[in-house]
Amino acid sequence: MKHLIIGGVAGGATAAARIRRADELAEIVLIEKGPHISYANCGLPYYIGGTIAEREKLFVQTPESFGRRFAIDVRVENEAVGIDTEGKTVTIRRKDGSEYTESYDKLLLSPGSSPVRPPLQGINLDGIFTLRNVEDTDRIKQYIDSHCVKQAVVVGGGFIGLEMAENLHHVGAEVSIVEMGNQVMAPVDFSIASHVHRELMNKGVNLYLNKGVEHFEKEGDGLKVFFNTGESIYADIVLLSIGVRANTQLAQQAGIELGERGIKVDEYLETSAKDVYAVGDAIEFVHPLTGQPWLNFLANPANRQGRIVADNMVMGNVQSYEGAIGTSIAKVFDLAVGSTGLAAKRLKQLGIPYQSSTTISAAHAGYYPNSFQLTTKLTFDPETGKLYGAQCVGSEGVDKRIDQLSIIIKNGGTVADLTRLEHAYAPPFSSAKDPIAIAGYAANNIVSGAMKVLTWRELNALDRDYITLVDVRTAVEHEIGSIERAINIPVDDLRERISEIPTNKPVVVFCAVGLRGYLAQRILLGRGFTDVRNLSGGYKTYSLATQEIKNKKKMVTTSKETVDTVADILRVDACGLQCPGPILKLKKAMDNLEEGQSLQVKATDAGFPADAEAWCATTGNSLEQSDSKDGFHTVTIRKGRVSAPTAGAPVIEKNKTLIMFSDDLDKALATFVLANGAAATGHQVSIFFTFWGLNLLKKEHKPAVKKDIFGRMFSWMLPSSSRSLSLSKMSLLGIGDRMMRHIMKQKNIYSLEEMRQQALDNGVEFIACQMSMDMMGIKKEELLDEVNIGGVATYMERAEHANVNLFI
Repeated sequence: MKHLIIGGVAGGATAAARIRRADELAEIVLIEKGPHISYANCGLPYYIGGTIAEREKLFVQTPESFGRRFAIDVRVENEAVGIDTEGKTVTIRRKDGSEYTESYDKLLLSPGSSPVRPPLQGINLDGIFTLRNVEDTDRIKQYIDSHCVKQAVVVGGGFIGLEMAENLHHVGAEVSIVEMGNQVMAPVDFSIASHVHRELMNKGVNLYLNKGVEHFEKEGDGLKVFFNTGESIYADIVLLSIGVRANTQLAQQAGIELGERGIKVDEYLETSAKDVYAVGDAIEFVHPLTGQPWLNFLANPANRQGRIVADNMVMGNVQSYEGAIGTSIAKVFDLAVGSTGLAAKRLKQLGIPYQSSTTISAAHAGYYPNSFQLTTKLTFDPETGKLYGAQCVGSEGVDKRIDQLSIIIKNGGTVADLTRLEHAYAPPFSSAKDPIAIAGYAANNIVSGAMKVLTWRELNALDRDYITLVDVRTAVEHEIGSIERAINIPVDDLRERISEIPTNKPVVVFCAVGLRGYLAQRILLGRGFTDVRNLSGGYKTYSLATQEIKNKKKMVTTSKETVDTVADILRVDACGLQCPGPILKLKKAMDNLEEGQSLQVKATDAGFPADAEAWCATTGNSLEQSDSKDGFHTVTIRKGRVSAPTAGAPVIEKNKTLIMFSDDLDKALATFVLANGAAATGHQVSIFFTFWGLNLLKKEHKPAVKKDIFGRMFSWMLPSSSRSLSLSKMSLLGIGDRMMRHIMKQKNIYSLEEMRQQALDNGVEFIACQMSMDMMGIKKEELLDEVNIGGVATYMERAEHANVNLFI
């Protein structure tokens, strides 16, 4: 049996090796028009950027080693130019232009695809490249090495374009991406692509969306790129990444049936011509979820097709191909973006009813160092919960989650199946509730009707006059940034302040990521509200999807040496902390600096740079530098001068006072969160502790004091210290209290005692009510040393100079 294979790399080379393993005596001829038959196509951008230092590492096999190992007649720089399917011959053209014919019993077409190069004016100018093979790579590498490349333009925001943007950035160029659509990375939904937009901006990459390239012109030693908007930018090098198209010309000339964009094949990967098969980028095959043919330009399916087609060519059509759902992943600087199945926008195009959910959780246990957040978006049938697609984005753990999700989707699984997956758990790798499980639980709640959700896009389309928008985050988070016209009622205060929410309008609640929003939704539904929706993905998703694209004329300096040369800089590590933890650390450190000194804070919260910028805007400090690398976000802030009020101008007091009447654990937590958040803005905060609130101030190890019978009775009945406080709801004889503290520790949230100490460190004034102490037999020696003793007059004096007064 003679097998003739046209094209190497993933599909052709894999099939050739498999045929040899299946039939030692078969004659195998591999025709490849280029000089290489097996190389790491996906590694090409990283060789250009220097991540892969040695060119030889790109080659899996040379033509000589491959031919010898598998006894294959490998003919490189030989191009198939014609096929006679009746006579079973192929016309082949050598490098010197001479031609010959080769017969076959079975023929495999693996012609691949070619980059799109539209007929724009100036597109053939020197310095404009596409990247598809080793020859393209060598040309780009040589050009960069021989020219001073300071400005680079990448046309197209697809996978290759983004990878090239990163690698051109690594060689020292200021990079601009020009994309005709409204987002980069077209296969994923806009909300997921928004993470990439932020990452690009954090790295100093200019991003021009909704702009097409009209033509190119030579300018000096470089190029000028003109947009269809009339704008233009300069470039020393241009990389075209507009897309690829299937190489179907050879099949078409042979009379082989084509589909809309590729070669049609059956389930055995055989074409309309008998004994002629096809694999790889050039074929159309039915999508398992839509039933419609599509092109899939990915290496993994091509390799699998090569293995299957080899068996069918050797043994007859014995193995069918099930199709691919399009599982992919890309690295964009410090982010990984994975996708599988059908995104929401694709389902919408196809007219398939769907629902989606977005969850944000830690990639590994929050209390273990360097915990990064992972965003997961699912699309599924709103009635059955059948999974249609999934997308993940984050700095860690994206690959293993998207692989697990692809298995569930490809096997027809549902969102309920995600909750039944068993995950390998240890703090460095995951959490006890893995992000996939959390995504499954959230999606299950949507399918069951327990949680009605609203997407960021749906919220933007609503008339805010006809809804009540409630931000259930803490006052600190709300002050840093919120959605327009949202009222702030922290979830822990919601029951007491429920009267502030109108009952005659739909209510939309939101928190940072969706969890507290869900809790608030259940509270409202349980108290008579009928139309309450939770914002899917919370404020983090909303703020990313609605962010303004800001291009920087100068790249942000990322070299460590630049920072280290500053003598008067203080460094603070806030890694692993969730909002508002990094801001509180920032504020505490800033208080110890003199005007003009700088502070550098490092965090793993991707939203921290934006929070720091907002904090600076409200406190008069200046954001000097913002840098992101390897998933860590570092900001440098210079302390500014607090402006004195203008003579004759009215003084607006911005101090805050709180009255703490309760000793419930949840209310105590809320009190110190509010106090710390208010103190972070630089204003004086005073807390007046009265009656049961005095229990928050008790020392754990108190000195012996003399008390009368009533004082001793109060001591027996009241909590001995803050460690003994109970929840206002669901205490369950202390089980709920311990569970709350356990969850806080697991989520890397400060304990009550740590928050209390932070408040003291931030300058919050603690005032204990003398009258309450006398009535309850509490002595000053039993309270924290930092506590001041005062009465109603003390409190009223503080309240007169405050613009906020809260009773808790």
